[in-house]
Amino acid sequence: MRLFEKYRPKRWDEVVGQDKAIADIMRLKERGGLGGRAYWIGGQSGTGKTTIALLLASEIADPIFIEELDATVLTPARLQEIEREMQMYGWGQSGKNGRAYIINEAHGLRRDAVRQLLVLLERLPSHVVVIFTTTTEGNQLFEDNEDSSPLLSRCVEIYLARRDLAKPFAERAKQIAQAEGLDGQPVERYHKLVQSCKNNLRKVLQEIEKGTMLTTKED
Repeated sequence: MRLFEKYRPKRWDEVVGQDKAIADIMRLKERGGLGGRAYWIGGQSGTGKTTIALLLASEIADPIFIEELDATVLTPARLQEIEREMQMYGWGQSGKNGRAYIINEAHGLRRDAVRQLLVLLERLPSHVVVIFTTTTEGNQLFEDNEDSSPLLSRCVEIYLARRDLAKPFAERAKQIAQAEGLDGQPVERYHKLVQSCKNNLRKVLQEIEKGTMLTTKED
């Protein structure tokens, strides 16, 4: 198993560098629950979008009722199927009865899918969450300069931190390297590696897996 998958956080307290985003989600949970909402999670690659989306989905649903979808191939017909599915509760060993849909690369949504979503999101059951993830920001996200404002207005917008990630990512990367027997460098070298990977922790872990941080004769 690849390191970024093996060490993907399974709990909120394992996520590093995204304290504000997590605090926003926890505040919603405490005030009225997370279900019955759509979420728009934006952030750079490798900074935790998928991890946070999966953790958010797992608050509502068992894994069997968490579905990941590629926005670029999402059609109105599939969305109509999803809307029918949403009327049924999930089940599982954990006792959760919800359903969660994660729509990745949301900036790739087709115009007809966006318009279908505008209707679907108006009537989300309380046991359902829809989570969009994207690396793109702004009001012109979709094909043909489709205005994203109507869709975003139906979502809780959560944008991940872009700055001050080098230190927490470097410390976490070193911990993982130590656990895997791939560590041979001081934390300062991990800091530089995170910077060279542009704060993409997934890419950092791929470099570690290659043995980049092992001690060499030159070191």
